[in-house]
Amino acid sequence: QVQLVESGGALVQPGESSRLSCEALGSIFKINAMGWYRQSPGKPRELVATIATAGGSAYANSMRDRFTVSRENAKNTVNLLINNTKPEDTGIYYCNAQIVPTAGALPKTYWGRGTQVTVSS
Repeated sequence: QVQLVESGGALVQPGESSRLSCEALGSIFKINAMGWYRQSPGKPRELVATIATAGGSAYANSMRDRFTVSRENAKNTVNLLINNTKPEDTGIYYCNAQIVPTAGALPKTYWGRGTQVTVSS
């Protein structure tokens, strides 16, 4: 069984940085793309960034300047760094990954339970 566990969400003041991590645990043969999504209050869940196994990344247009996604393949971990945080960054950040659980199996999409980031003075 596979699960994604996020960490790092917190209350931060505007202008500070926030770093989130997500570790994939369980029976894992291979992890393809990993990424982060955000659900802000009153809004639908939206893509923040994705990153491929080899490290190529893609961002939502509004996230390019202050968000950096990275991954540590040896640790089955994906990270998200938010620089110069703003109140509009407030939301629940969800980890997402396409994981092949065993050799020969098809990849399956998994979600974490989310971690809350609140940006407020």
